Amino acid sequence: MTVIDLAAWVRAFAALVEENAAELTALDAAIGDADHGTNMQRGMAAAVAALDDSATDAPGEVSKQTALVLIRTIGGASGPLYGTFFLRFAGAIENGSELTDFVRAFRAGLDGVIARGKADVEDKTMVDALSPAADALDKAVAVGATPAEALNAAVAAAESGRDATTPLIARKGRASYLGERSAGHQDPGATSAALLVRAAREALR
Repeated sequence: MTVIDLAAWVRAFAALVEENAAELTALDAAIGDADHGTNMQRGMAAAVAALDDSATDAPGEVSKQTALVLIRTIGGASGPLYGTFFLRFAGAIENGSELTDFVRAFRAGLDGVIARGKADVEDKTMVDALSPAADALDKAVAVGATPAEALNAAVAAAESGRDATTPLIARKGRASYLGERSAGHQDPGATSAALLVRAAREALR
């Protein structure tokens, strides 16, 4: 793609997950099953291996392949959620190569996550990072921002959303079982989702 190389995005995300796996697991240990980092490591390693064995570089096909691998290899809720993001992204991006194509596909991926997880902003989930990122991308396109400017804004918004999960009481997922005890902890799903957005910026070309 002109804006985002999908294979480079997946590889960048895998590298960031590897780099931050211990933090993801530590965050999940506080309010979940203490396996988010290891699960994401396993899934992203499998996604990269699938890329290495694949002959396609079509954005939609790369995204669809990644989705199916993540659904199959990441345990817990994260596999279906990240898989749904990439599957919906694949359906919307097809072979688009402009910033507007990426932004539309990112929104489709977010909508898929919301539909699959039945979560919304402030439920203390990955949606808290992805939704503000999608909004920032929409605003950037509306004012004619460059791809770099758009993705910088998306990263800032995703990381702000991630940080804002700390005081929240979880309303979805394993953390919701803790009730008020889930407050005071940064959400691991929002943390990995912010890495996904940062990886998109790194894959900009």
